[in-house]
Amino acid sequence: MHIDDFDFELPPALIAQHPPEIRGSSRLLVALPGETICDNQFTHLPDYVTAGDVLVFNNTKVMKARLYGQKASGGKIEALVERVVDAHTAWAHIRSSKSPKPGADLLFEGGLKATMVARHGELFELHFAGDETVWHLLAKHGHMPLPPYIEREAGVDDDDRYQTVYAKREGAVAAPTAGLHFTESLLQTLMDKGVHLAEITLHVGAGTFQPVRVDNIEQHHMHSEWYDVPEHVVATIQAAKTRGNRVWAIGTTSMRALESAARSGSLVAGQGDTDIFITPGFHFNVVDRLITNFHLPKSTLLMLVSAFSGYDEIRAIYQHAINEQYRFFSYGDAMLLGNQALSKRDSEV
Repeated sequence: MHIDDFDFELPPALIAQHPPEIRGSSRLLVALPGETICDNQFTHLPDYVTAGDVLVFNNTKVMKARLYGQKASGGKIEALVERVVDAHTAWAHIRSSKSPKPGADLLFEGGLKATMVARHGELFELHFAGDETVWHLLAKHGHMPLPPYIEREAGVDDDDRYQTVYAKREGAVAAPTAGLHFTESLLQTLMDKGVHLAEITLHVGAGTFQPVRVDNIEQHHMHSEWYDVPEHVVATIQAAKTRGNRVWAIGTTSMRALESAARSGSLVAGQGDTDIFITPGFHFNVVDRLITNFHLPKSTLLMLVSAFSGYDEIRAIYQHAINEQYRFFSYGDAMLLGNQALSKRDSEV
């Protein structure tokens, strides 16, 4: 397929620049196979979940990964830490007038000092001086890395609101934004209903915002992200499948982790890097339902939801969302989608 097949006109006013005043007060567009699109509120999500279903959450935690400073020569520099390698080493994206050379010293806010050691493709290996670990240094001196379409600086409120209430394992540079709608109260309501809540990890990388730079999407190479699907989560999902219950991915990152772990055809516990690229024609082995936000034009995530719910169906869903003034992207509203291919297989049975 051509990249232009995934383009659409989005009024800039619909791009959410701030989270809703109250967490969980977002709207929910419900678009299940064979049913009419329904406009609802996210607080009504439990109405669509059945006791015994499994909701899989990505428990990654966003690092304060953005650093501002200057090179020893005086030029301004901005670093976005992509991955922490060890206590004093990280790989980062660098933005400056000229790329730093190996051995160059970088001086960041708060007296933080790093040396550029080597380059790995688009990423720069930085060694941080001193006794404190990279994690502590980022927590003290870093800034929350809001997405590029949020046209403002990160504020104190973003430290909380650009983080899920169940975030545990630090390592992401972008939030798994479908999870931002969940509150402790809503999670309790789901558990009281007999729903199983499971957690996996996928550390979202900055590549999630990188544009597709080829016309033929089959030629696009996905960025790599680290994931972990524990054994007990696999057992919980397998038990649900045996009962005839559904497996829900809370966000495209949860879906990418689960479907990566099931590339062989069966879900297998494990961890490692994944560069899975889900486009129309993909065979889903695990996920039956998806909660996700609305995605950018020409993005790999728009291709993913088109694969899951159908190309024509997604175009109709997005047009409905625009017509009804839904809020888009990370701080925007959510939608509930069903696996179109699975629905067709069920109807044939």
